[in-house]
Amino acid sequence: MNLLDAMTAFVRVAELGSYTRAAEALDLSRTRVSRQVMDLEEHLGVRLLQRTTRRLHLTEAGERYLARALGILQALEEAEAEVGRGASEIRGRLRVNGPMSFGTRHLAPLVARFMVEHPALEVRLDLNDRRVDLLEEGYDLAIRIGSLPDSSLVARRLTRCRLLLCASPDYLAEHGEPCDLAELERHRCLRYRSGHSGTDWQFGGSDLSVRGPLESNNGDVLTQAAELGLGIVQQPSFLVTESIRSGRLVPILSHELPVTLDIHGLYPARRHLPAKVEHFLELLAEAWGEPPHWERELGLGLE
Repeated sequence: MNLLDAMTAFVRVAELGSYTRAAEALDLSRTRVSRQVMDLEEHLGVRLLQRTTRRLHLTEAGERYLARALGILQALEEAEAEVGRGASEIRGRLRVNGPMSFGTRHLAPLVARFMVEHPALEVRLDLNDRRVDLLEEGYDLAIRIGSLPDSSLVARRLTRCRLLLCASPDYLAEHGEPCDLAELERHRCLRYRSGHSGTDWQFGGSDLSVRGPLESNNGDVLTQAAELGLGIVQQPSFLVTESIRSGRLVPILSHELPVTLDIHGLYPARRHLPAKVEHFLELLAEAWGEPPHWERELGLGLE
């Protein structure tokens, strides 16, 4: 039995309250995690978890051991991070989460570049548009766009993006180009919806209620619909860069003050930031730039 692996498995099961969820967080089979915890209990000669058909409960011994185990694993991680600052080789496992469309375009290529630079590193990159729980799901880092809820996580601002209004040349030829925000009310607007949030468009400190034939929780869907002339979209600059450069979309109402969304890297608070996370954050900030390269490429003067 590897004591550290077994201890890690026990801590994850205790934190998540489930062998299945712990197995997913550790990228192991449920059987393997269960075996590690059982071996640990046999090694210690005590029952750490009380298993029932519905829930797992820590025994009194389990509660005491969990507190000690957390301290040991935290100290080990901090020691590795401190040593890693002076090491030329970054190794271990890095788990990253990011939004789907942005992640595909601007995060995934940098993950691959980081792995080429550090061949001893293993990475798991998950892309989705839900707000994952870093601590519960075992992520080292998450990329977030827009406002951040209050939490115990540490946020590092990496760059920004701006929301741009765009439409296809065909749509503008048929329906005309709006001269001000008020005119948007008579246009076909393609609206983004995420979770329970509404579909109003943001402008400065106010929201504008718009109507249209399509709403979606995916920006690529709306951008493609706009390119086909179905309506006007308000999309992040990183998502419409190529469409504008190629002429498939045209920016409109550029004189209106655009909404700026900060892009952050979020990670759990630690005394020492692991070297793999610190170096990856440095790579992201340098590669994206300020202002970000996708806005500089547009040539819209968004400085």
